[in-house]
Amino acid sequence: MGQMIPDLSLRMATEARANGQKQKKQQVQYDPYFTEKVIAATGPSAHPRLAQVMPSLVRHLHDFAREVNLTVAEWTAAVDMINACGRMSDDRRNETQLLCDIIGLESLVDEITSKMLATSTTETPSAILGPFYRNDAPLKPNGTSIVQGLTPEVEWYEKALEDSAYVTGRVVTAAGAPIKGAIVDVWHTAPNGLYEQQDESQPDMNFRGRFETDSEGRYAFYALRPASYPIPDDGPAGQFLKMLDRHPNRPGHIHFIVSAPNFRTLTTQLYDDRDQYIENDSVFAVKDELVVHFTPREGDPEARWSLKYDFVLGSM
Repeated sequence: MGQMIPDLSLRMATEARANGQKQKKQQVQYDPYFTEKVIAATGPSAHPRLAQVMPSLVRHLHDFAREVNLTVAEWTAAVDMINACGRMSDDRRNETQLLCDIIGLESLVDEITSKMLATSTTETPSAILGPFYRNDAPLKPNGTSIVQGLTPEVEWYEKALEDSAYVTGRVVTAAGAPIKGAIVDVWHTAPNGLYEQQDESQPDMNFRGRFETDSEGRYAFYALRPASYPIPDDGPAGQFLKMLDRHPNRPGHIHFIVSAPNFRTLTTQLYDDRDQYIENDSVFAVKDELVVHFTPREGDPEARWSLKYDFVLGSM
């Protein structure tokens, strides 16, 4: 599982607070030329984007370190945590990305990117990819189910029946024209709050599928109303979250990646409005436009709930 984050509670109580030095450290005058010296070290052939962004990054990091009187022990603990995240990450779990999620960085970068690339005001808002996406989910016919292996022996069988849902809608342009041949890539957790790669009892690629829109831009599939769940807290990111005295829970959501030739790929999530964590998402990804309402479905033995949602793609 990788090395866990060191005990920051001990480190943070050492240098900055030892021997009554706190007041003295706050009054220390640091080398006023150091930051500019670091920035000036960048050479004339540096990568253009790095040359543009690094001066700002260095200034912010150095100002932060001076503002909080960052100690060697604290800096070392942070480096150790990032290293531990890297050691724990693989193609089924991205612990470093999870760390970015809990400090809101991925949601912020997603919003910045989405607004920079937007070509209209009607496009569906984006949301974070999250750390549990898998490539090459099975391509399924419209109207089929992403639920596999549902038998009475499964511990969450009754909950799955209770939350069975039919999800449908269209993929359209900003002007409302249907987009034929768009791919709707979808995934969500089981009712126990686990994605299938976290749960050995689930079939491979359970609750995952891709669907191609028809000539009217329509897609459709059977799934479940999504359950809220805690993000994994058995690694350094989770330990960091506990040290911040924050809960790990995400509201129930369904992930989507919607793509089509000549249109900007949309990565987003739809959130069930019944969920108690809508207003308190541990990764700060909920947007009002992505909160949806499931309605009772009549006359369909395969689903007790229905959801209709249209995705609006922006042009390239």
